[in-house]
Amino acid sequence: MIFIVEDDAAIRELEQYTLQSSGFQVAGFDSSEGFWAALQNQTPELVILDVMLPGEDGFAILKKLRASSAFRRLPVLMVTAKDSELDTVKGLDYGADDYLAKPFGILEFTSRVKAALRRAAPENPSGILCFETIQLDHARHRVTVEGHEVELTYKEYHLLKLLLEYKGLVVSRDQIMHSVWGTDIAVESRTIDMHIRTLRQKLGTAAGYIQTVRKAGYRLALPVEEHV
Repeated sequence: MIFIVEDDAAIRELEQYTLQSSGFQVAGFDSSEGFWAALQNQTPELVILDVMLPGEDGFAILKKLRASSAFRRLPVLMVTAKDSELDTVKGLDYGADDYLAKPFGILEFTSRVKAALRRAAPENPSGILCFETIQLDHARHRVTVEGHEVELTYKEYHLLKLLLEYKGLVVSRDQIMHSVWGTDIAVESRTIDMHIRTLRQKLGTAAGYIQTVRKAGYRLALPVEEHV
């Protein structure tokens, strides 16, 4: 879940739509009051915080978050029209993880959000990645589904590993191309599609967890009907 605190309805709705289209769950607030109330019931993975808000501004909200033991490490991306160097430094000094000035491009916005989430993700020293019945043990280069070992090719293995690392998030075709095939190799879309298809076949009962997100890429997530 991502919380957006932005009083401009048009910008807030654009940010929400963009992130929801990328597979994120999002809640938006036009002031600090609704944000603080929601925070009592749920801790988000990331807060996207505007500076110029009615009443309590973004800097004040950020200072409170960083003074709280419960929310001290909560990732915060500040998005604001205040783009002077002084404002940027102030936001970062108060504990913002990143700072994006308006107007901004949608692609950059999405990339900044994903980068903030990656930095905040807990380390996995064991090298074991799991999702539902799928387990990938990188140290042993071993994949199992419901405890049964699955034989994958080199590319299938690294494709699954990439999806597991970004579970719940959309992985674009460009990300797949760069991570699995290498940055200097041109890969046709149908080649990626073919590897996704064979990977699904080999995963058997877990095949449905690999979802195609139209015009965006792929993600590892529960089928829509299984979401609560």
